[in-house]
Amino acid sequence: MKLGKHIFGVGLMTGISRIFGFIRDMLIARVLGAGRLSDIFLAAFKLPNLFRDLLGEGALSAIFIPMYADSKHDESFAKNVFSWLMVVLLGITVVFEIFMPLVVWVLAPGFADDPGKMELTVVISRIMFFYVIFVCSAAFLAAVLNAFSRFVLAAFMPVMLNIMLIIALLASAYMGASDSVLYIMAGTVVLSGIIQCLVLLSRIRSRHFGLRLVIPRWTNGIKTMFKRFGVSIIGNGFYQITIILGTLVASFESGAVSWLYYSDRIVQLPFAMIGLAVGTVLMSSISNALAEKNMRSVYIQQNSSMRQSMMLIMPCLVGLFVLAEPIIKYLFEYGAWTPHSTHAVAVAIMIQVFVLPAMLISQIYSKTLYASQDVKTPVKTSVISLAVASILYVGLFWFVGYLAIPIGVVVSGYVKNYLLGRACRRKGLVKIDGRTIRAMVVFAVLSGVLGAVLWFVPITGFISLGLAIAGFGMVYLPIAFVLNRKI
Repeated sequence: MKLGKHIFGVGLMTGISRIFGFIRDMLIARVLGAGRLSDIFLAAFKLPNLFRDLLGEGALSAIFIPMYADSKHDESFAKNVFSWLMVVLLGITVVFEIFMPLVVWVLAPGFADDPGKMELTVVISRIMFFYVIFVCSAAFLAAVLNAFSRFVLAAFMPVMLNIMLIIALLASAYMGASDSVLYIMAGTVVLSGIIQCLVLLSRIRSRHFGLRLVIPRWTNGIKTMFKRFGVSIIGNGFYQITIILGTLVASFESGAVSWLYYSDRIVQLPFAMIGLAVGTVLMSSISNALAEKNMRSVYIQQNSSMRQSMMLIMPCLVGLFVLAEPIIKYLFEYGAWTPHSTHAVAVAIMIQVFVLPAMLISQIYSKTLYASQDVKTPVKTSVISLAVASILYVGLFWFVGYLAIPIGVVVSGYVKNYLLGRACRRKGLVKIDGRTIRAMVVFAVLSGVLGAVLWFVPITGFISLGLAIAGFGMVYLPIAFVLNRKI
């Protein structure tokens, strides 16, 4: 498997998705404003997104792909899993459709104070919740394609959702729709899920793979999968609780929730393009190598992905640290956005950006453990690291204010990285060679030297900011590429 090619393809699709996501958010703010309509849409959209995180995407791939590889891509196993997934999703949907008024009241009790707001949120949530069936099914279909080393089409699916929502928002703005825009957007979300499933299913069938629904059978494989899925959901649930705690702590300082939201969005962009792409590709390739008991292939893939991803993440770290303030200034400092907010977000970025190497290497460790069908260890390490983060959030807030959150993120990130690495080494699942260590040091030093030069480059506007970033990349990448080949 050509790791670099696949990582680049997935990373490119992820980057495009994030760009369209920013455009979507800007249009939501423009068309819906920051009041009643946006509150209803965002509250209703939160539920399917939560289930997508818990049941779909990474969690499903991490559990299904290793078991699928171990079964030698057994079609009957895939059909049985797909059928059980549909049973579970339909059951969840029926329950939530019935109890949606109670669910919305729990999630947004303040809506009851605005006449009609709670009732409309319930209606929109009921429409949009059908998206759960299709987005989780699409996640399973994407996992099947990933198992056959077909990554790009699956990575394009979030782009499709954002494009369709952008079209819906533009159409609503043109028609001057009021409350009806919520129905248009809810319908668009569900329609995008249906289209995603049809596109992915068509691609699978073009490979002469007969995936279809069958009568679900309770086998040992399904029993094992449900157990692992339960463990994964517990870990994911703890992650959601930690995010809520961070928001609650930050809410004690005026403006802090917004500052941390924007800083996290900026820092997560390079990780999404590089780290998540690496994890997606490795999940399949290492699962296949472990199924064949080819440890040499596992080690080669790990070291190659570490070198390539660290070559890309180190300049992002340095660039964001040096250019944090001008990036925020020229992206957001308009209208009600003040220089104080710019500085506050920039400082948070300058701290949080140091977690990027740990997050990236943790992806490689965790995907290796999942590929070995060890679900418990990644979840245990996540719970421990998130507990560390929570303690730091609460303990440091009274000394450094909102900066306790990015500090907690960085420290817990390295704790998680250490625990995952130790678990992999104890199981003989990882061997980092000297070339990889030397390469990482060289990339860090080269990025630091160029960053020191960049610090003294005057940034006077959006154009000069873009030129500085482009110049940094044009100097760094050729040198890093040559050094990576020579080391």
